[in-house]
Amino acid sequence: MAEQNQEILFAKTLEYIRQLAKDQNGVISKEQLDIAFAPLHFEPKQMELVYDYLKKQRIGVEEAVNPEEYMTPEDVNYLDSYLKELEMLPAVSEGELEALTLSAMARDGQAMHRLIEAFLPRVVDIAKLYAGQGAFLEDLIGEGNVALSVGVTMLGAMEHAAEAQGMLVRKIMDAMEDYIASLQTQQEENQKVADQINVIMDQARELSESLMRKVTVEELSQETGTPEEDIRDAMRISGYKIGYLEGCEDQ
Repeated sequence: MAEQNQEILFAKTLEYIRQLAKDQNGVISKEQLDIAFAPLHFEPKQMELVYDYLKKQRIGVEEAVNPEEYMTPEDVNYLDSYLKELEMLPAVSEGELEALTLSAMARDGQAMHRLIEAFLPRVVDIAKLYAGQGAFLEDLIGEGNVALSVGVTMLGAMEHAAEAQGMLVRKIMDAMEDYIASLQTQQEENQKVADQINVIMDQARELSESLMRKVTVEELSQETGTPEEDIRDAMRISGYKIGYLEGCEDQ
């Protein structure tokens, strides 16, 4: 029971650190890390695993990680081109940004539009934090820009400009994390389908070699217990490339 409680506390602490770093632009201080993990009484080697986890999550300790280390050549090329487009937008000082935010909170349409433009470079900076996690930088920026546009329409409930800007940052980060998670889910589903096709292909090959001819869907289903519908789905998804089955092309 004590070991299980330790595991639960560890998981909760990691999530707390991840959320804290998220609110601090991807950076956590060593002091914050030590305080958070103090109740776990970790040995140095155990803390090394924590640091490895933080690195994989693109969380910097004391200083931000260099996002360019995780960017592909395609990401770099897109970023160069996109940043040149953003340079054409008028620069906004911190004072102007606060004034725009306050006006956007009052639902001033022009201010909302200008606030979106002023935040576009920040979307890029946030997207760079998620580079190398299975999504193209261009797609991350796109997701972030959509979240920004939606978020700007929700500022009326905020009380202070800093609070409103913080909400926008969280919306952008949440959108990018959700997008990465959806890609990972899709990849897992695709892998399951591929594994199922491979299993059916192996079964069809074994039965075909035993009978010394192509086999029918019905025969394979009776032999293996695999539903005929699953076999037909595998045939269709594979582009009818399971050559041991009747109705499919020879490999």
